[in-house]
Amino acid sequence: MRGREANREAGGSQSEPDVPAVAYVRMSTDHQKYSTENQLDVIRSYAAARGLQILRIFEDSGRSGLRLDGREALQNLMGEVQSGLADFKAILVYDVSR
Repeated sequence: MRGREANREAGGSQSEPDVPAVAYVRMSTDHQKYSTENQLDVIRSYAAARGLQILRIFEDSGRSGLRLDGREALQNLMGEVQSGLADFKAILVYDVSR
């Protein structure tokens, strides 16, 4: 076991800092079962349970997942990563189809 879980099991009182992360959510219409709000609820729960701190949320609402055109938030997220200046270590998504 590593990190936070190992520390808890060993009875340690030191807490490790949260891992910086961002979330990406997308949906193509307002009628989808998995709204961006529902996706964020699941992502936030996942992050909280694993010591991840969500710094920012990248959201593309009403956008098809078939192309990058029009998915400005995803393009911005990719730009941050490619620049080498990203201030996060994890990208959280509800589902890879998002």
